[in-house]
Amino acid sequence: MNMSVTSDVEWQQKTAAVMGGAGFIGSWVVDKLVQRGFGRIVIVDNFFLGKESNLSYAKSQLGERLKVHTLDAMQLEPLKSVFWKEEHVDVVYNLAVKPLLVSFIDPFGVFETSVKIAQNLLEIQRLDMFDVLVQVSSSEAYGSAKRVPMDEEHPLNPTTPYGAGKAAADHLVTSYILAYGIEAAIIRPFNCYGPRQNDRSYAAIVPTVIKRILHNEPPIIYGDGNQTRDYTFVEDTASAIVEGGLRKEAKGEIINVATGREVPITDLVKMITLQMGHQGSIIHEKERPGDVRRHCADISKAKKLLHFSPKVTYEEGLRRTIEWYSDD
Repeated sequence: MNMSVTSDVEWQQKTAAVMGGAGFIGSWVVDKLVQRGFGRIVIVDNFFLGKESNLSYAKSQLGERLKVHTLDAMQLEPLKSVFWKEEHVDVVYNLAVKPLLVSFIDPFGVFETSVKIAQNLLEIQRLDMFDVLVQVSSSEAYGSAKRVPMDEEHPLNPTTPYGAGKAAADHLVTSYILAYGIEAAIIRPFNCYGPRQNDRSYAAIVPTVIKRILHNEPPIIYGDGNQTRDYTFVEDTASAIVEGGLRKEAKGEIINVATGREVPITDLVKMITLQMGHQGSIIHEKERPGDVRRHCADISKAKKLLHFSPKVTYEEGLRRTIEWYSDD
């Protein structure tokens, strides 16, 4: 990975903690924090889906200034011990979660994970063990679009326990902001994809389609394929998440992170097959319950508060992602 480190003097004496920091988006957030010049980074991950290999860049840059705690953030006392006894942390990024597709086999566990980890972090913050929280939400909290583009005032109508857990955690963060005056921002990414995304159990559509083609198996589309998503390359998503913890304008805000481009599932699959030179069939199976019908974000708030502008096009992002899985 070709990354240049642009050290910011302001952050050299600061420590960031990333919940779920060995996971897909979390590890990219860690890399962006390294680029931002953070002096120390603390990772908390239970390695359910996280991988040590996702941390190779950060380890090469920070060495012993990168600290990894293997624990379940749902357990308050061990988590409190990290912040109180072992680490002095300035800003926390919460990306710890169970995947959306686990909702269909463990609905309560998925919901509880999102809410309990947010609750634990908020209590630790309320006790002044760290300064700023960035709660990473999901567009799944909105459910299907009632209007497009979807701004941050769009109703929350989640269609899965995963989305409900994200919505509930967001409400909890907002309540602590209002009741206790904590410093927090809620970043709500849409449909993130890219290198390092889980391609094992509970994998999302992009890695699933790529891996099936690599194994000479036909891609699968669930439903009619006219469902739309706002696909955002992971490096752009991670950059915006990091800024959410550094910019004062973001405090107390809920901010969408996306591209504002609406892409049907059928078009996504066809673009992947085109880039991979796959000329075989595409299988259609019945629609999955709770599948969001339409997503397309209004990102004007992210542009204003985070100075965010997606840099990687959908086509280029897919090319990079296919290349990464092909070499993996």
